Amino acid sequence: MKKIANNYSEAIKIIKGAILKSRYRAATLANREQLSLYYGIGKFISENSRNGFWGSSAIETISEKLQQELPGLRGFSAGNIKKMRIFFEQWYEYLEKRALPTNDLISPNNRDVEIRALITHELKKLPPGFLNIGFTHHYEIINKTVSHEERLFYIECCATGFWNVETLRYNLKTNLYKKRGKLQNNFKTTISDKDLQRKALMSFKDEYLLDYINIESPDDEPDERVLESEIVNNIRKFIMSLGKDFSFIGSQYRLMVEEQEYFVDLLFFNRQLQCLVAFELKSGSFKPEYLGKMNFYLSALDDLVRLPHENHSIGIILCKSKKQKTVEYAFRDMTKPMGVATYKTAKKLPPKYKNILPDAERLKELL
Repeated sequence: MKKIANNYSEAIKIIKGAILKSRYRAATLANREQLSLYYGIGKFISENSRNGFWGSSAIETISEKLQQELPGLRGFSAGNIKKMRIFFEQWYEYLEKRALPTNDLISPNNRDVEIRALITHELKKLPPGFLNIGFTHHYEIINKTVSHEERLFYIECCATGFWNVETLRYNLKTNLYKKRGKLQNNFKTTISDKDLQRKALMSFKDEYLLDYINIESPDDEPDERVLESEIVNNIRKFIMSLGKDFSFIGSQYRLMVEEQEYFVDLLFFNRQLQCLVAFELKSGSFKPEYLGKMNFYLSALDDLVRLPHENHSIGIILCKSKKQKTVEYAFRDMTKPMGVATYKTAKKLPPKYKNILPDAERLKELL
């Protein structure tokens, strides 16, 4: 009976894998078809609307007529058709730089053929991940970025990391493209494997946006325990800010060394790095002594918690602010891999606007 159950389990595993792969292929094909269609329609609309062939309300009229011709049609509102035009126009320049062979060119006499064939003749020049994400992802990226290099970075991240739109929006908001790989660290002297060095550097940012942490006034700063509590209460958002492959182990993680208790603020495991990652939270500016404490925690984690097949633990000091040279000097002679990053809580009113509005007492007088 147990043997039969095991056979069933294996069969279910195989069938489940086949279903998931089939769904992924179907979604990829659907994206490919949709992007091809939208790019082609965008090109057709651009050529006719930008050159003055159509009147100012042409797109609204076309959208309305399409709804009449195809009742229940979705995704072809005037606003969406304009997004298709933007989608085409933003990628047209990039694609033009990659000349097509003569036999790949499409005859301009058959507009329907041109629209349907664009996936084969134009979009095939883009990286494979381009066709694996949805149009909503593409429009978010176009709307929030400028350079093609930055756009291709986010497209690859969406395709390989299976980002949903919420994750994409968060990483666009925090400017992941510019912040990733900039963490101040000592990985070169503490991690011997060059590939692991690179992966470790790319796994962390130099600044984290914790805009879900509310503070009462611009002059108040949360202390470490308030900061930690807010992060734990919003752990899903914090993991989103860290990026993929991080799993939360616990807060105030207890270590016993010679009958003395020590507590790591936040402890994670990173699947790609195959190591524990300890975070220490500091409400103020970075101080050199923070690294000595983290070095101790990492030694204890490696001896008492780390499994034999795992890499050595990494520590990140998360401070409100830091001075580069101070961090650089503090790293010297440290034996454990560590980095120092900063964080921002909810956005404060910029200094130039602070005196525009009256304070609370003046408001009372005015009222």
